Amino acid sequence: MLAKDGEKLQKGGARKRRHPAEDGGRAEWKKKKNRGEEGKEGQKPQGDGGRKRLDALSVGYFRRVGERLNEGFEEDEEREMFVGNVLAEVKGKASLVATDRTGSITLQRLLPLSSPDQVGEVLAELGGESGVGFREVSCDRCGGHVVESALRQMSRWEEFSQKDPFKEEEEEEEERTGMLESQVLSLSQVVKDNVSEFIRHVHGSHVVRTLLHVLAGCVGPPRTEAQPGAKEHRAAPQLTDFEIPTSFWYELKSLTETLMENINLSVTDGAASAVFQTMLTVCHRKRPKLCKQLLKRTMEYLTSRSSAPGVSPLLVFLKDQASSRLIETVIQLSHKPLLRDLYKNHLKGSLVDLALHPIANFPIQRLTAASAGHKLFLKLFDELVQGVEAVLAAGHMGVIVQLAESCAESGEKQDDMMRCLLNAFHCAEPGSRHVSCLPLFMSLLTYEMYYQTDATEGSTQKEVPLTSICYHGSRLVQALAKFKERSHLLSSLRTLSPADLLTMASDPSGSHVLQALITTSSDKGRGKILKRLEGQYVQMACSRLGSRVLEAAWNSASVSQRQSIAQELVPSESKLRSDQFARHVWAKFGLSHFVHRRAHWQEIQTGESKKRKLFSDLLE
Repeated sequence: MLAKDGEKLQKGGARKRRHPAEDGGRAEWKKKKNRGEEGKEGQKPQGDGGRKRLDALSVGYFRRVGERLNEGFEEDEEREMFVGNVLAEVKGKASLVATDRTGSITLQRLLPLSSPDQVGEVLAELGGESGVGFREVSCDRCGGHVVESALRQMSRWEEFSQKDPFKEEEEEEEERTGMLESQVLSLSQVVKDNVSEFIRHVHGSHVVRTLLHVLAGCVGPPRTEAQPGAKEHRAAPQLTDFEIPTSFWYELKSLTETLMENINLSVTDGAASAVFQTMLTVCHRKRPKLCKQLLKRTMEYLTSRSSAPGVSPLLVFLKDQASSRLIETVIQLSHKPLLRDLYKNHLKGSLVDLALHPIANFPIQRLTAASAGHKLFLKLFDELVQGVEAVLAAGHMGVIVQLAESCAESGEKQDDMMRCLLNAFHCAEPGSRHVSCLPLFMSLLTYEMYYQTDATEGSTQKEVPLTSICYHGSRLVQALAKFKERSHLLSSLRTLSPADLLTMASDPSGSHVLQALITTSSDKGRGKILKRLEGQYVQMACSRLGSRVLEAAWNSASVSQRQSIAQELVPSESKLRSDQFARHVWAKFGLSHFVHRRAHWQEIQTGESKKRKLFSDLLE
């Protein structure tokens, strides 16, 4: 079964780690295909294991069910009747439906419309009398999604507890938790009995991760099928908490114990590593004491492995893709003593080397972020700052950006960080080069590369239009804009031409920089920047990104500064009101009032300014 699933996955084109069983199944199928042993139309090759498939008539039925679901229902009674009829058709062949692509998609959409009892009945049929069926369905590419969808319906447990207030409390409790709760516990038992197989399987591991969420009492958005070539977003999903039965509290502890017995798999397999990351994350959110124990045991395991004499085994794990991601999670969730021990006993003296490594630099970023609120950051900074130029040359910009962000958050080492960056970008000496720092930081190019000059040519500076603004450069300057001392950045900004400022305002990365510098400046400094922008307001208002910068500048501007902006925009009324972006600017700035009722406009703006000042005083 696992071989067949691996074969299907590889044929689907998803970039996943190949497992031995999967490779074996794929190889067997290829051999038979080469010998001309493919089945006739409507039959699967023998390499598929001879599994029964959903017949064409049923596939058509579930496709029509999906189309009907698209139309929606006007009344709850109609929806309940429809769901009941479809689930009656599913009964007796739930496994076939769940493992068919069309049937799986339809079931995933149907289960959120079903009652907990109905979901429990579907799970009961998928698992069989002893629950062994869960193993096959959960490790199927389509079936795994159905099991996950069914598990997620536990989040509606409390919702159904209020459906019938006239029933006795014990009877109501039993009805709403009975079937579904027992099936979730049954699935958890099957996972514990076959834990090594589940957590290493590319589809089964996702079921375990969803199970951990449900047992803890928090769920994220549903998992979607990854598209080949699609960009992977690593942002943490937003979780929603819900009430759980008492049995889940104890079951989560039991499941985590079983997982910890197999922690060796977390450092060798990417899918297993993701399961352990989920375990730590949900426990940190819902069971902090349990999470603290798990973090300690995880670090004890990672640091107890044998390695070269005098070398911490963590230095090896940090350079491995599977284990490094687990260590990232451990660092993010760890408390102060654990972070201090991690640095003192394992990483001290090796930070620059790790920051230069293509994989290990990511855990170093997490460590820098996690230590920002502690004195430990000072030691990390003093060590990392020695290799800033080498890290920049290696292209690991995330390390530099995080170092600057941690300086901004902690309020420490800010002058040292700015001095180090000026040296790294070769604009520290002579002092006349300081005014070039902003375009250099945004483009992440040294002075010589940006101005295409030789180091021996002295301080002669050519006028170079601002063109290259990169993502990490933008984030670096946004972090530096939070420093207490920003004179270098603001002086450099004031040397840019109005055309360069317009380029910044209209650039996806540059617009964030300009917005940060305008909004963090004093009234006097903001006035100097806005003075440089005069003549560009109309073009900014007609730009998708520039209009947002203009709105941010307006929100932080004084009444006199707003009046100057409005006076420049008003003569272009017809252009602004007809533009898809500028028309919002016209409305938000109240420019119709400015034209026809100037005194009233002035009164409104003065009132807003006073409110804003009062609010900022309260925050301080």
